[in-house]
Amino acid sequence: MDAPCWLERTAIVAGPEMMDALARTSVAVLGVGGVGSWCVEALARTGVGAITIADPDCVAQSNINRQLPALVTTVGQAKVDVLARRIADINANCAVKALQKRYTPETAADFGLDNYDYVVDAIDSLADKASLILRCTSAATAPRAGFVSSMGAARKLDPARVSVAEFWKVEGCALARALRTRFRRSGEFPGRKFRCVYSPESIPQCGDAGANGTFMHITATFGLRLASLIIEDIYRRTHANK
Repeated sequence: MDAPCWLERTAIVAGPEMMDALARTSVAVLGVGGVGSWCVEALARTGVGAITIADPDCVAQSNINRQLPALVTTVGQAKVDVLARRIADINANCAVKALQKRYTPETAADFGLDNYDYVVDAIDSLADKASLILRCTSAATAPRAGFVSSMGAARKLDPARVSVAEFWKVEGCALARALRTRFRRSGEFPGRKFRCVYSPESIPQCGDAGANGTFMHITATFGLRLASLIIEDIYRRTHANK
């Protein structure tokens, strides 16, 4: 099947087999704030055929500095609804499912994450994130093809330092360190290796110590890097014998 004309520049690089694979791929992105929203944008513009987005929050003014769905005109609207409209406006053939719902250990089974090819973790809560990691790395409940996770994107300045590493090899990230401590204390560990986007950088804050400061060029870099891990995996799978 030929790719639609708006994807012709992608198809030149990807080739027909990968374009077909992208159209058949399903991805769930949990958390569509400063990181997850940019990941969704990249997946939609690359031709992923089915995207589920989950986030309980509505757009706030404080989101406008870094989050894709956050505009003056969208304040108060559900983030997933704003993004769902945007995806439909990019790729009318993409099957979009918007869930204004928080992933927690108690709601985990409702998401049916094992029914997706890929799951992207872009949530903030330590407890919820730990639960999601355990679920998506368990043989019984893991997504079919892959799971990727964002570590902390706050207090960063240099996008060139945004990196990818296996979870246990992430260095200089307070969130990864807190997760590893949590797993060790509980005695419950991820069932398989998984890759994370992170940055070892930490710059001082000049403002409210009760809130994490963030730059859009960093959170977007995290989100685009997460999307790239999925796109690269599909590329490798479809070009393995070429």
